[in-house]
Amino acid sequence: MCSTLNPNDLQRIFRKLDKNSDGLVSLEELNWVLERIGVQFRVQELESIVGKTSLNWDEFLFFYDSLCKNTETVEAEEEKEEEGDLLKAFKVFDLNGDGFISSDELENVLSRLGLWDEESGKDCRSMICEYDTNSDGVIDFEEFKNMMLHTFS
Repeated sequence: MCSTLNPNDLQRIFRKLDKNSDGLVSLEELNWVLERIGVQFRVQELESIVGKTSLNWDEFLFFYDSLCKNTETVEAEEEKEEEGDLLKAFKVFDLNGDGFISSDELENVLSRLGLWDEESGKDCRSMICEYDTNSDGVIDFEEFKNMMLHTFS
């Protein structure tokens, strides 16, 4: 969200929001643009965050930078949490703990889950081959992540 705006774009936004050209953007005006980009605040919340009812150019930039940093931090934490969940799932399949999922391990886990029958043995090998991007015959964690992201997207 934040990385796409350069200082000139920000300056144009500031000038458009500054309806009376007094060099200040009111929190109501700021909240209007925040809502348009999907950031939800009440004006009272904004006032408690910024400590005033309007922002000059420098304060507007500081607020924008703070918002970007907070957004990036939240996104990084969500990504780390998602990767942690994927690692837990990966470890369920990596029965011997060597950091790879073989077709035998995949078959074993699917059997225990009741999702496997003898006639589909070649399906595990073909599934491994489909996502085995480095062609080593097993799935490593990065390949597993790609497989899971592909499966759920």
